[in-house]
Amino acid sequence: MSRNVTGILGGMGPEATILLQQRVMATVCAADDADHLPLLIDMNPQVPSRIAHLIEGTGPDPSPVMAEMAKRLEAAGATALGMPCNTAHHYAPQIQAAVDIPLLNMVELSVARAAQRVSKGAGIGILASPAVLRTGVFDPYLDRAGLHALWPQDTDWMLVAIRDIKANGVTPDAQRILSEAADELAGNGAAMLFVACSEFSLLSPTLTAPVPIIDTIDVLADAIHDHSLTRTS
Repeated sequence: MSRNVTGILGGMGPEATILLQQRVMATVCAADDADHLPLLIDMNPQVPSRIAHLIEGTGPDPSPVMAEMAKRLEAAGATALGMPCNTAHHYAPQIQAAVDIPLLNMVELSVARAAQRVSKGAGIGILASPAVLRTGVFDPYLDRAGLHALWPQDTDWMLVAIRDIKANGVTPDAQRILSEAADELAGNGAAMLFVACSEFSLLSPTLTAPVPIIDTIDVLADAIHDHSLTRTS
């Protein structure tokens, strides 16, 4: 059976892109290579820093680079796009405007999944970069779903953990910061937590909390799986 091909805007960061591939593979019960899902991946670690642009105000706008990546993937045969970086979804409108194929928006899809599992008015604890907070990436989707975001009191520690993971991989300090933030959010009334940074997704398999956890990378992997197996005319 011919399958749709998702193009991945990767490199933000590289390990998170590889993690998405692993999560996509985990959605398939494969007996042979041909059972796996096709992906086109533009692994571009030189995309200008989203943190520098959005938080520090010192870096160039990364959206033109991401738009060019999207165009390359479409020209190579991608029938949809995916991007394993929550912060980069701030630039989703520019990416979508550059191509004629859909972006599988993992922020929007994650909120839709949460809305099926929690009551209206519920708070969703967000474990993410402070850039996601400052740009309100999740806010319009949560508002439409009748939900609202809850954030750790000290979001700067989230950035410390993200930079630690980017430089050193999974570390005990990063694990501690994420675990403490998860406990704080649950204690402040979050009905569910979003692991909404792809670096934090590296830690999510061992993260525990007294409320349900949705990893946005898993949501994107499921969307890629569904898109790949959707019949087209």
